[in-house]
Amino acid sequence: MKTEMLFAKRARKIHRILIVEDEPLVAFDNEHFLRDAGYEIVATVDTVPEAAAHIAAHKPDLVLADVSLSDGGNGLDIARAAKAKKIPVIFVTGSNLDGEAKLAMGVLAKPYNQRDLLATIEAVDAKLGGGKPKRVPKGLTLFD
Repeated sequence: MKTEMLFAKRARKIHRILIVEDEPLVAFDNEHFLRDAGYEIVATVDTVPEAAAHIAAHKPDLVLADVSLSDGGNGLDIARAAKAKKIPVIFVTGSNLDGEAKLAMGVLAKPYNQRDLLATIEAVDAKLGGGKPKRVPKGLTLFD
């Protein structure tokens, strides 16, 4: 007799993540934390051209993008490039966004802790899988 698990874990939709962040310590912490959590980090970059190149070449499952980059680049341009490839984006920012924020699946406000970053990715993963997030962390706004 074959036994089946009734409560099997759903397969993740997000495996490969592109991080676009111009604060070196934040970028380093996020990269190492997410790698330790089992995600593959496609790259960690801090400019729009680098992000666009990685979106085109590596097609990550998710882009975590700051909005205001130190070189004057804008995360909204990254979101447009990702949207063209049907890649979801979460803005990770301290910047105030108006209607343009809806280029992304959501916005995680800075500052945030690592637990909230992980919960954000899990919430996006649940939405991509057609479900509802188990937990929406403080500071995260998800769009429909």
